[in-house]
Amino acid sequence: MKKLMTVVLVCMGMFAFSQNKNAKANIEVDGVCGMCKERIEKAAIRTKGVKSAVWNVDTHELKLIFDERKTDVKTISKSIAAVGHDTKEIKATDEQYHSVHACCLYRDDEVKKDHEKEED
Repeated sequence: MKKLMTVVLVCMGMFAFSQNKNAKANIEVDGVCGMCKERIEKAAIRTKGVKSAVWNVDTHELKLIFDERKTDVKTISKSIAAVGHDTKEIKATDEQYHSVHACCLYRDDEVKKDHEKEED
């Protein structure tokens, strides 16, 4: 019986330490400007367990460092969708999407064109 308990405790210990407290992930997040960047990064950072979030306006890539013991990519994606930005995994509702500033309506082709002109 003691051997069984020891084996169980060792297995539990290995499982507890198997999650990475500095996990890295990259996810695609839709947006078009600096205001989007600020909103996306804030939403990610405010998610419990996220240590770093940097979104690139040109590539739409969000680089994350987070504690897997406290959160996961799906939870972070939900936080970002809640402030109006789509990810590959979670799409913002129409209500969430329309809560962003008019210049940040990234689903609108005219808004995309306006932002492309600014870059040239």
